[in-house]
Amino acid sequence: MSKTFDPFKDLKLDSYEQEIEDLLSDDPSLTPVTKEDLAKYKKAAKNTLKLMAKDTNMNIRVSSITILKLKNKAAKLGLRYQTLAGSILHQYANR
Repeated sequence: MSKTFDPFKDLKLDSYEQEIEDLLSDDPSLTPVTKEDLAKYKKAAKNTLKLMAKDTNMNIRVSSITILKLKNKAAKLGLRYQTLAGSILHQYANR
């Protein structure tokens, strides 16, 4: 059985480092997550992703010039024009 090396075993902190260590150890947001909380967070994430799923197609008629301008703007942003169009619709719908 091999021993694992622990670089922090004999670590000595100066007063400033110890103050930071004490503040961090008192922070409740840094405590380990319980299995129950983890399950709750996973369920919430799944539900959120389900609500955000892109599961519906939409066909619209627009002028050729509108598509060309949209493609040009999308290229400048490094996006596909469909992604940009979807983003614009999403922003408008959520105002």
